[in-house]
Amino acid sequence: MRTNALEYLEEAAERYADKVAFADDTDSCTFAGLLDRARRIGTALSAWFPVRKPVPVFMDKSVDTIGVFMGALYAGAFYVLVDTKHPAARVHQILEVLDTDIIVTSSKYLKDLEKVGFEGRVLLAEELANVETDGTLLDGIRAQAVDMDPLYGMFTSGSTGVPKCVVVGHRSLLDFIECFTEIFNITEQDVIGNQAPWDFDVSVKDIYSGLKTGATVQIIPKRYFSFPTTLLDFLEERQVTTLIWAVSALCIISTLNGFDYLVPHKIKKVLFSGEAMPVKHLNIWRHYLPDTMFVNVYGPTEITCNCTWYIVDREYEPGDVLPMGKAFPNEKVFLLDEEDHLIPSSSAGVSGEICVSGTALALGYYRNPAGTARAFVQNPLNDCYLEKIYRTGDLAYYNEEGNLCFSSRKDFQIKHMGHRIELGEIDSAMEKVPEIKRSCCIYDMASKKQCAFMKEKSNGVPLPGHSADCCLLSWFRTYSGV
Repeated sequence: MRTNALEYLEEAAERYADKVAFADDTDSCTFAGLLDRARRIGTALSAWFPVRKPVPVFMDKSVDTIGVFMGALYAGAFYVLVDTKHPAARVHQILEVLDTDIIVTSSKYLKDLEKVGFEGRVLLAEELANVETDGTLLDGIRAQAVDMDPLYGMFTSGSTGVPKCVVVGHRSLLDFIECFTEIFNITEQDVIGNQAPWDFDVSVKDIYSGLKTGATVQIIPKRYFSFPTTLLDFLEERQVTTLIWAVSALCIISTLNGFDYLVPHKIKKVLFSGEAMPVKHLNIWRHYLPDTMFVNVYGPTEITCNCTWYIVDREYEPGDVLPMGKAFPNEKVFLLDEEDHLIPSSSAGVSGEICVSGTALALGYYRNPAGTARAFVQNPLNDCYLEKIYRTGDLAYYNEEGNLCFSSRKDFQIKHMGHRIELGEIDSAMEKVPEIKRSCCIYDMASKKQCAFMKEKSNGVPLPGHSADCCLLSWFRTYSGV
């Protein structure tokens, strides 16, 4: 049984030594090359970071960055990506939470680091990679490791204004990826097109699915998502077969009629998450890629990527609710009502809060015991032994087939003129209007009005050189008092 995520890399390097593991727009590395680089960096980082402590990585996603991630693991530590475009205040908050004055970066980001006013010690990835590997040292570090050691940290926004670092352990990741790659038949023959930033947990599925199976991960530059024609060219040229993307990224292509320009026919799997997938956009993708498997996956960062999945196996109409499906193996997903009573799957249509238990749960929030205690609590249905659950704050219900269906956030449920209103229901109703392509409803507390944002249908795709962001901005209108 595997106990450390590095075993994925080591096994892949043995089986697929000369195969491309990761590639970006300018560079690539083989599995064997990545292993060698990671062990060198791990040897160097061990002199600066104690085991089970965070390694802040101030870099954009790239081939170089994955080497630093794996190097942090060889040092017995865990990695935390710090976005190079974060405001200075945010970077300082993150480093304060991590309680460190050491940061790893590359020479290309030194000016960005200077702008945020970092005054601690800077370790350059290029120099770390030139250190000679100390196999005895690395073996000693691995001998101390256990499967519950931290693997990575990801920051989410804190309700107090202080960011929270969700820490996920090796065991949680291993259990999830084993099921994930098997259920969706991800193999060494796949090419994964990485969309998500590496401080967003959707990217975890790209990185570790590739390492586990020997699939190649093509790292798509962020800027390509502002130019759909360039993005589609990249998918076609790199022969991408698998997309594990946020809903908003998929909708960029369908909103701007990208398939009128090019249909990348190699794509055979499309998995989406992050928000409810508008059926109009799902139907566009399914129309142009009729032989592709489409999967709705759900889950917050605190439960290691996803806890439910649903393969789209029939046609849906605009306004229909796309199921979240059922729990992944070895994860318990259930609904609690406002009085913490269990809502059985036979109670179709009754809404409750989504709660999750099992090894998928994160280790908690780094250096934040109070926040951890609030979010990871004892299962109120179990007074016999310790059973931690994560209360997601998301509301869902069971449909007639027993599948979970997302309703809304608990904090998106409002009281207006004495009525309890789900803002998600307004989104669903707006989607049924043929002239509306995308919509979102919020509640303006100051004016006591519901505000709906919508994007009308438009013809054509942006011309090459025209930003999708600009086009989208010009198409949005706002309506108050809906």
